[in-house]
Amino acid sequence: MPKDTEATHSVRHIKPLGPRILAKLIKLDERSAAGLFLPEGVKEQHDDAAYGEVIEVARAESSDEPSLGKNVSGVPMGARILFPKHKGLTVPWDDSLRLLEVKDVVAVVEEVKLSDLQ
Repeated sequence: MPKDTEATHSVRHIKPLGPRILAKLIKLDERSAAGLFLPEGVKEQHDDAAYGEVIEVARAESSDEPSLGKNVSGVPMGARILFPKHKGLTVPWDDSLRLLEVKDVVAVVEEVKLSDLQ
């Protein structure tokens, strides 16, 4: 058994380049508004968009700390976004991650409480 566990375990950090972002797909509820479960075929027929959360953005390199550089993507970190489900690159080691060009982001989704609307 290896003594140096750091040599056997690694973490991958993706840094998008250019006008790109890294999004983690968010799985939506598999029920209709009435509470009925939707069969897989029905969902796929009407499912052109994917929903995700921005977990990394392209940044301008900073001499002090590159991870704190200015966000040059134009999409805020943590934003919930809609994009065509067949756009972007799926990360080979994690199917829930998608590397997208900013131009492929269709909308930023803001969640508002119903009580705030009244």
